[in-house]
This record gives sequence, C-alpha cells and structure tokens, in this order.
Amino acid sequence: MPHPWIPNSYVKSELMKELGISSILELFRDIPRELLLMEYPRVGYGSPLTEYQLTRVFSELMKKNTYSYKLPPFLGGGVCFHYVPSVVRHIAGRSELYTAYTPYQPEVAQGITQALFEYQSLVADLYGVDVVNASLYNGSTALAEAIRMAVRVTGRRNIVLPRSLHPEIVEVARTWSEPVGISIHLVDYDSETGRVDLSKLEDCVRKNKPAAVFIQTPNFFGIVEVELRKIFEIAHEVGSLAAVYEDPIFTGILEAPGRLGADIVIGDTSSIGSGLNFGGPSAGILGIRDPEEKLLRQLPGRLIGYTKTVSGEDWGYVMVLQTREQHIRRERATSNITTNSALEAIKAAVYLTLLGSEGLRKLGEAIAGRTEFLVEKLVDAGLELTFSRGTHLREVLFKHSKMAELRSFLKEQGIYIGPLAGRFYSELSDCGLVCVTETHSKQDIETLSNLVREFLQVRA
Repeated sequence: MPHPWIPNSYVKSELMKELGISSILELFRDIPRELLLMEYPRVGYGSPLTEYQLTRVFSELMKKNTYSYKLPPFLGGGVCFHYVPSVVRHIAGRSELYTAYTPYQPEVAQGITQALFEYQSLVADLYGVDVVNASLYNGSTALAEAIRMAVRVTGRRNIVLPRSLHPEIVEVARTWSEPVGISIHLVDYDSETGRVDLSKLEDCVRKNKPAAVFIQTPNFFGIVEVELRKIFEIAHEVGSLAAVYEDPIFTGILEAPGRLGADIVIGDTSSIGSGLNFGGPSAGILGIRDPEEKLLRQLPGRLIGYTKTVSGEDWGYVMVLQTREQHIRRERATSNITTNSALEAIKAAVYLTLLGSEGLRKLGEAIAGRTEFLVEKLVDAGLELTFSRGTHLREVLFKHSKMAELRSFLKEQGIYIGPLAGRFYSELSDCGLVCVTETHSKQDIETLSNLVREFLQVRA
C-alpha cells in the first residue's frame, strides 16, 4: 500500500537514496562501531514493550495494593476498545489544531486546514477512492448522508441495505430517508455464513433498481463479506451505485473497497484515534470514487485543497467546497447537519501517520490472529459459533441457550461481553457478540474462556 500520502512507506528508502546512503547506520558513522548497540539489550521483560504493554505493566504495579487489574472489555457491537497512543492526543491538543469546528477563515488557519487536507489524502488512499470529505459527525450519519447523495445523483428513490448492517445504523438511515419518501429494502443474511444472501440481493436489486446498494464489512456479526466485487457488479448492472461501510482499521489487511469497484465508501474513526469517549464523539468518513465527477458536487461537507498564492511563490491550503446551507441558498444545500468533527479527523490523521502502512497491516493481522484464537478457546469452552462457515474478524457471534445468564455471570467478575443479538434480531435470541482487539493478550482470552467453561460446567 505504499503511497506518498502514507508516511513510513517507501519515503524512507527514497530519502536514503537522496542522501547517498544504503543503511541508517551510516548516519552515525562518526560513532565508533564498538559503541553501537547492534541488537536490543536483553533486560527487563526480555524484549522491548509496546506503549500499550508498558501502560498495562505500570497500571498493574500501581493498583497492586488496591484491586486487581480488570481485563479490557470484550464488548462489541460496532464500537470496540482500541488503544489510542498518547502522542495522538498530545499532537491534536496543539493550539493550531485544537478545535472541533470548521476554519471559517482558512487563510489564517493554515495549521488545521493543512491537517484536514492530510486527513483527506490519507483516508482516500486507504479506501482506494478519489475524494474523501473533511469528516462528518460519525459513521451512521455518514451513511445517511450517502443515501441522500445517491438519490440526488441517480434520481431514484429507493435503497437496498443488508439486514446484517448494524441495526442502529439502519435506524438512523430510516430516520433520514423515510420522511422524504426514500424507500429502504432490507436483504437477509445467509444462515450458515452470516454474509448477505447473494441470490436474494440480486433478486431485490433487479426488481427495485435502487439508487444504491449498501454493504457492511465486517458486518454487525463480525463476518467479512468476501464477495464484494460480485455485489458491486450486481449493483452496476442496473445502474445503481455501490457503497461500502468499512471500519478503517481493517484497510491494512482487506483490499481497498474503491479498488474493488465501490463508488461510495463510509466509515467511522472511533477505532483509529478517537477512542470510545463514552460513545462519542468520533468522525464520520465519506468518500467517493468519481472519475466523471458525477458525485463530487453532491458530496456533503467540506473539501480542503491547496493552491498557489497570487505571487505564485508559495502554496496555501483553502476550502474548495462547502455545500452547506450557511454558504449557499438553503434549498441547494447538500447537508443540513451544519458541522463536522474536525478534531477527531485530525486525531485519525495523526494515528495513521504514526502507524504507517506497515503498522496498519500488522495491527490488522494482530486482530485477525486474536479473533482466531478467541474462536478456538470459546468453542473449546462450550460455546457454539452462530455462523460456522463465516470468516470472522474482531467480533464473533456465539450461541448458547444460557447466553444472557453467562453475560451476567461474567459481568459479576468484572468482564464484559455483548451485546446480545436478540436485542436486534428475534431469531438470534440465544446469541451474543464477543469482541477482541489488539488490547487483549493471550492470557486475557484464556481467562475469559476459563470463566466461560466454569460457568457452563456448573449450569450443565
């Protein structure tokens, strides 16, 4: 995924080439070689600790005489516990960046304007699209905005959504669509894989010829939709737009949806720098693959660009598009939300810059590995996979007749899983989600599985 907008990719090798060096060590050739450390010192824990591991070690030490360290939450349901490096908040807290609002005078707010430009560029490359706006409120309102954008562009007034899309996002979509006469058609999921039922999707799309076909991957059940290209083809065959809701934290290991053929991409920055924040705020991602610029003028929010000064000697960052009702005639506005989440977008830019393409890949692999281990341990403990043929990532839906009791038992131990799927799907009343991220260690997952086994043996 190397690209100029992704730091820590091939930029390092290009700089070394320009400096005429073949190794970073050549920058320190004035230091006698025998004084240089050629490998990590074998001290302390035997190998360097990550910032998060170090934080946990100190937390355990500080709390040793009061109460035991509680495990990171296994709660999921679309918003999961990811670690936010301390540098993210430190940089985003600088005075030239520390605002959640739009720079009304971008010419004198070059710090935040450039940061938003970098955010747009980073995220557009991650999703494989041409343009990403300078953030919306959150993922759910970004999807709702995408629905109205698709309707304006195509002139059609119906939308296809999968039932496996996060149910609360579906409710936001209904709130934004039905009052203005936009119909929503829901397509069921396959009972074995947890993925959208392709045959039912194809029938629905051909029958209704919607403005857009939406898909979420991984979906609410934590299942990866492996047939995205086919879904996009189904949409395009009838002139519909293809839209994907995807968590940006997985763009390091999943193929960019824009490169698979998606016209619209949607996401939320909660996993890449915003944190949980008691449910908010985060920033909504909305991007487009738009070679003919049919979508560009209908894209809600703001776009930041850069241009030369009058003298032609310097570059400056400007707001090139702001299609909100405060700036143009109200009836021509593409959005009436009237604000964005600039600070959360900047946090996302800092986070992505810190990790780089390689770090994002390793993070995705770490989550995928933990997901596989979680499945192995909890199935061995006595739970059943709801979707035995699905590809799970980060969140897994497990089944057991005493799932609600198990959740209460774990809560008493200070361990949190959930939510229960029956809250949203009547046919999944005995199922519950368990979420695992880079914050969970092997020991954390084993502790959870041991408690699950203990509970099931007692209640057998």
